[in-house]
Amino acid sequence: MRDTVTSLISNYDTTGRYLDRAAMESLQSYFTTGADRVKVAAIISANAAEISREAGKRLFEEVPELLRPGGNAYTTRRYAACLRDMDYYLRYSTYALVAGNNDVLMERVLQGLRETYNSLGVPIAPTVKGIQIMKEMVKDKAAEAGITETAFIDQPFDFISREVSEVSI
Repeated sequence: MRDTVTSLISNYDTTGRYLDRAAMESLQSYFTTGADRVKVAAIISANAAEISREAGKRLFEEVPELLRPGGNAYTTRRYAACLRDMDYYLRYSTYALVAGNNDVLMERVLQGLRETYNSLGVPIAPTVKGIQIMKEMVKDKAAEAGITETAFIDQPFDFISREVSEVSI
């Protein structure tokens, strides 16, 4: 698992270059948002169960057919699996937020996930919708905590959404 700093240095080292202006700006941005990244991670950790549960509730209100017979969240087992997956996405998004890097998402969550979901018949659009609901909830909680610049929160959630989707959102 890498963070922004190690990834950037590794890329420059591989090509035998000194850190240039773009690298310095990337590092500055990462360090400037560092305290807020940690605050958001703490907010998520303290509210993870609530965020996953509420996001699931909102998702099922928007897409109620998932809970009906034949729907992918029909039966207690499938419903629980859906909430478990949402919790995984939230937890790993937290790691990526702190690292400022999405490598952990590819390594631990996303490799082969779309193919697995397709083979199991898991609908992608509601999965993406649930991820986006969690992102908005996290951004709202961050704003309530006084964090004004929240664009960095979008990165891991949007990355997961793009990767599980067959087309960009």
